Amino acid sequence: MPEIPISEAGEASTGPVLFGGYDQTALDAQYNNRAAVPDFADIVAGWQRDSERTRSELKGHLDVAYGAGERAKLDIFPAAGDASGQAPVLVFIHGGYWQALDKSVFSCVAPHYVEAGITVVTIGYPLCPDVTMGGIVAHCRTALLWLSANIGDYGCDPTRIFLSGHSAGGHLSALLASTDWAAEGGAANLLKGAIPLSGLYELEPIRLSYLNEALHLTPEDARLYAPRLQTGRISCPLLLAVGGDETDEFLRQQRDFAAHLGTQGLTPQTLELEGLNHFTLVDALRSSGSVLSNAIVDFIQQP
Repeated sequence: MPEIPISEAGEASTGPVLFGGYDQTALDAQYNNRAAVPDFADIVAGWQRDSERTRSELKGHLDVAYGAGERAKLDIFPAAGDASGQAPVLVFIHGGYWQALDKSVFSCVAPHYVEAGITVVTIGYPLCPDVTMGGIVAHCRTALLWLSANIGDYGCDPTRIFLSGHSAGGHLSALLASTDWAAEGGAANLLKGAIPLSGLYELEPIRLSYLNEALHLTPEDARLYAPRLQTGRISCPLLLAVGGDETDEFLRQQRDFAAHLGTQGLTPQTLELEGLNHFTLVDALRSSGSVLSNAIVDFIQQP
């Protein structure tokens, strides 16, 4: 699968300021999670091992096509027990800076929530530079419209779809929460709630960083696809979480997005989880009894 390049991490700002007081080297370092977490490869390898085990042990409907193309597929892991068509749905969009990884790496998210009576769906989507950011957003919208129309066939309640995602997936889940679903041909209240994790809500620093070598974001893209620049559209509750040990920019991004939601009359639940970095946050997401997983189950099961 494609790999995200690792830029040179620097500590001192010595060149021209590009964004938020950062020069190029410092800005790149803020968004270079792999350099910030030296053992990231071991953590991701653990996800992959546990995901392979999940797919072999847990009942699932794998590689269900929601649209055209090899990556326009999703995996469905039905809730444990007899849900009688009433199981809520947790949809998860993977990260990888819109240019790496795939849904199969994150099957490991499913077991805890399945055991709690929640169906888990992991979405695949095409990656940059093969497609644009707009193409990725369009694929994920198509996936959610497909789920709204078809998830009832898998023992689920289509009025209880909760959307989550990590990192780039956090960005996509927040942006999709602002979609006018009725204008897209779906139910106006398609999403019951959104749970962006370690999200990227402002894309201008991404456009100015080394990551844009693959993304090819334009200034207009950075405005059009930034959740923090959307106004008056989100109508579902939100739960935002970020690791307390993530970089200053990831912490700022969540705080600024929460403040923006406040100006829209929304009060999101927010978590800054002490001791967790950008990768161990996913381990907390999939672990029974963690502060994060408990908060997510409570968020989904609330009346």
